[in-house]
Amino acid sequence: MKPPVILWFRQNLRLADHAAFIAAAAQGPVIFLYILDDETPGDWRIGAASRWWLHKSLESLGKKVPLVLRRGAADRVIAGVLRETGAKSLCFTRDYAPWAGALEARVKDTCEAEGAACHRYGGFLLHEPEDIRNGMGEPYKVYTPFSKACFAKGGPKPPKPVPVFETWTGAVAGDALADWKLLPTAPNWAKSFESRWQPGEEGARARLDAFIANGLAAYADERDRPDRDVASRLSPHLHFGEVSPAQCWHAVRAAAARAGGRIDLAAEKFLKEMLWREFSYHLLHHWPSLPAEPFRPEFAAFPWQYNPQHLKAWQKGLTGYPIVDAGLRELWATGIMHNRVRMIAASFLIKHLLQPWQEGARWFWDTLVDADIANNSASWQWVAGCGADAAPYFRIFNPILQGEKFDTKGLYVRKWLPELGAMPDEFIHRPWEAPRSVLQAAGVELGRNYPHPLVDHGTARDRALSALKEIKGTA
Repeated sequence: MKPPVILWFRQNLRLADHAAFIAAAAQGPVIFLYILDDETPGDWRIGAASRWWLHKSLESLGKKVPLVLRRGAADRVIAGVLRETGAKSLCFTRDYAPWAGALEARVKDTCEAEGAACHRYGGFLLHEPEDIRNGMGEPYKVYTPFSKACFAKGGPKPPKPVPVFETWTGAVAGDALADWKLLPTAPNWAKSFESRWQPGEEGARARLDAFIANGLAAYADERDRPDRDVASRLSPHLHFGEVSPAQCWHAVRAAAARAGGRIDLAAEKFLKEMLWREFSYHLLHHWPSLPAEPFRPEFAAFPWQYNPQHLKAWQKGLTGYPIVDAGLRELWATGIMHNRVRMIAASFLIKHLLQPWQEGARWFWDTLVDADIANNSASWQWVAGCGADAAPYFRIFNPILQGEKFDTKGLYVRKWLPELGAMPDEFIHRPWEAPRSVLQAAGVELGRNYPHPLVDHGTARDRALSALKEIKGTA
């Protein structure tokens, strides 16, 4: 009988279009291993909302294959499983986190020490970071030429089905999923997640199908509207690898072909969003300090004015600016925030409140079900003006005008801020300007059931621009 092969699941919790699984199945009976490694990432151990998703995703995967669950540093756990089972091969999908390269090197050394082969495969990205370079042979620092280079390479290979496989039937000890305590205890802040999300490969497929059927056609025109349900909501499924980027790419291309070109623009817009994810990971691979340090070094001297009260008010959705507060309330209730509102909320924290972008990134890391170290870091730095291909720092979103432009009737604000539900459209995004009679008729008492603005927009904007001038060489 052939010795077993270990398939080490990471951010690829699926069976279809899974190169490492295909390779493992071709070698012999498979041991399906997932390791909860809170040691190697250090401060970047997965956050609370992601832990909820991970529990549900592993639960779903465990209904299809017998998962062996182990907790600890991945290289030590793998060494133990190799010894216990006599496995002679390990297959896994590459990761790109700042600690991943060193970990994968240790895993390779572990396999060699145990007399086992070590095989690493792609599949989390469309293109490996080494494969997309500019004319000088260097990694791209600007998104648009990066995306053009990716499109020029053509689409990814067609997704592959679940392989025929044999499960290893030998004894190997594992943890019970419940013992990891990934789910919140009282108070259960994730109680509303259950009705909104279906973690797992089947949920990912259903979400992709629903987006193509109901959201894709309007994606180009309405993706910036938080009051419209056209967002794909695929980001957590992609983050946990419940669907591959190649599956999404080909499904959207096929839908555009079936529509006879009527949704080509929408498909292109969506694929460009996928390439922003790709760009973020390529940046992270080449500049692993991205989650903690500004890409543009001059911003290390930025005069932040850390204020824990302001940070807490922002986190709780109590800034007094409705579009910002609605976004933070949506995040807490659902584990996600509309992308346009993420930009508005991030800009407000950084530029209106002068709080370090790292504080916002940390909050998103803990509260987003799609918390992704590459996207999170690159996007926060983009808004802060200190990242690669960043929006200039002096581009300061006006939360009032942004709300009026993208949530015209205030439907998004009313959904997440019911205390403002009766405010007329004219004042829904600026309740402090409403006459007393209008506030009374709407049942709004500023300072009691909805806060006064933390800062004045004009004053905060001037302060942010003054702070920018303090950075050497940017006056």
